[in-house]
Amino acid sequence: MPYAFDETRLVADDDIVKRATDQFDSSFHASVARSTMGLSPAALAEAYLDWFAHLSASPGKQVWLGWKGARKALRFGMHMAELASGKPDLAPIIAPLPNDRRFADPAWQIWPYNAYYQGFLSWQQWLHNTTTEVRGVSEPHERIVSFVTRQMLDMLAPSNFPLTNPVVLKRSLDENGANFQRGFEHLMADISATAAFKPGQAKSGNPAVGVTVAITPGQVVLRNRLIELIQYTPSTPNVRPEPVLIVPAWIMKYYILDLSAQNSLVRYLVDRGFTVFMVSWHNPDRSDRHLGMDDYLRLGVMEAIKAATAITASPTLHAVGYCLGGTLLSIAAAAMARDGDTRLRSVSLFAAQHDFTDAGEMRLFINESQIALLEDVMAEQGYLEASQMSGAFQILHSNDLIWSHMIESLLLGEEMHDSDLMAWNRDATRLPARMHSEYLRQLFLNNDLAEGRYCVGLTPVAISDIHL
Repeated sequence: MPYAFDETRLVADDDIVKRATDQFDSSFHASVARSTMGLSPAALAEAYLDWFAHLSASPGKQVWLGWKGARKALRFGMHMAELASGKPDLAPIIAPLPNDRRFADPAWQIWPYNAYYQGFLSWQQWLHNTTTEVRGVSEPHERIVSFVTRQMLDMLAPSNFPLTNPVVLKRSLDENGANFQRGFEHLMADISATAAFKPGQAKSGNPAVGVTVAITPGQVVLRNRLIELIQYTPSTPNVRPEPVLIVPAWIMKYYILDLSAQNSLVRYLVDRGFTVFMVSWHNPDRSDRHLGMDDYLRLGVMEAIKAATAITASPTLHAVGYCLGGTLLSIAAAAMARDGDTRLRSVSLFAAQHDFTDAGEMRLFINESQIALLEDVMAEQGYLEASQMSGAFQILHSNDLIWSHMIESLLLGEEMHDSDLMAWNRDATRLPARMHSEYLRQLFLNNDLAEGRYCVGLTPVAISDIHL
């Protein structure tokens, strides 16, 4: 019997194979992300290839770098000879940047440690010259290469090693090495605490939720799939007629604005007669993968406004947005202005962004390659773990969040206790896949809100419509 060619069956088979191979790629990318702290190796490779190719084709730049390096080496050698001779009051040839506290201790001004840190800073400056101002390299790639090279060099700073850090050496001699024993104990304790950590749980001796932080009295007055709305009652006999609604970021817990009693905006407001409402965002799981920005706007901001005005019988309220919550509140305010909704009396924004054209060094980690990698991670899980976001933040502030902690806790053996702010910082939340992808693509990558393309419903909103 002759074979019957079934084109419909072939098309169906193609679709099955395509879905299977796409799923394989997504799973592979997600596994890569677990070993790279959520950062895209493809984006990094592309940037370094762009830089290396243009530097290789720039003999003039190479000659200039050689000349610059030789001059620095000669200057450094002459300075070292003067230092070794014991010449008094010798000014350093290069000073650390104002925010670089690694070499602030006076012990670094003693030979040979002054030679160590001066050599390191000279090398750092020369590498900056090497990775910048290479003709033909795109500006984003230049920033990535310069930043990542600086981060890798910071790993080799003399302050990070016991034998080249005079402060660590002195502590070791004074304590016969007991600081290293304590440092090892701290390392084991950190590993154990990280493995056993649960949201809201504090390390021993650190601030605890409901005990020393987030202790302003309040009650939940609304609960839906996405939020709990907390109402804090004024502590004064006279109560202001218009309430305050606070919309915090969904990436961290609400009590950033209700830390310890002396660090609580909520406590400050209720002590001055305000009825305060606070949105507490649901910590999403796999079942919440399809929640998007529109859900956060409708079930979060708009439902909270409706409840706060109904409970207080006030036609208007004062809205406060913090960080990403401020971005979301601004979208809501623009939509309300577009639709003639007058329930907002004022809007106050803390650390909130509308225009992402120049979002600082975070822009280095937001590109098509990086977002695609995160989307693959989120497709597998349905959400993004906070720990999977921490890589970029730690790298951005590595001297403060990584190396200084290593020196103080592991090398010097000092006991490290969290402040109330650091305790909050450890208590992060997950992000649903769809919402986080929409935020990164529409706001961060495409800058739709600032450029008037972001839609609420089917109609764009404009920040310029807000007159409050």
